Amino acid sequence: MSLLDNLPLISAVTATLAAQVLKVILVLLTERRWAFDRMLETGGMPSSHSATVTALAITIGMVEGFDSTIFALAIVFAGIVMYDASGIRRAAGMHAQLINDLVQELAHLFDEGFQPTALKTLLGHTYPQVIVGSVLGGVTGLLIAL
Repeated sequence: MSLLDNLPLISAVTATLAAQVLKVILVLLTERRWAFDRMLETGGMPSSHSATVTALAITIGMVEGFDSTIFALAIVFAGIVMYDASGIRRAAGMHAQLINDLVQELAHLFDEGFQPTALKTLLGHTYPQVIVGSVLGGVTGLLIAL
């Protein structure tokens, strides 16, 4: 079996790419601008993390059986990734935004030459972003496994 025959891998990669392309399209539709940099960024709608792990789990279930040990592993892994994306990473992004706001508010206290770099704030996902990502991943997984 070659790497190109590995349906779970193909499914996961396809779901990731689809989610990242959708991010660019959604920015184009909502903000009327091209944002190709969104292809390589985390956060935003839809969650590519959720799409990836859901596609992986669904395809593993379709290929190996939903009663297999590897499917159980994939489902637990998907749950942890989605929980992390909507909880811990989202909170880290909110903390980064607060720190950026504080730095901007206190900018007059910094030395002339020192300019702190803004922290990245788009790290995690809202629940709707995770849900849409997992639906995208589920559909991708089903389509590839059929």
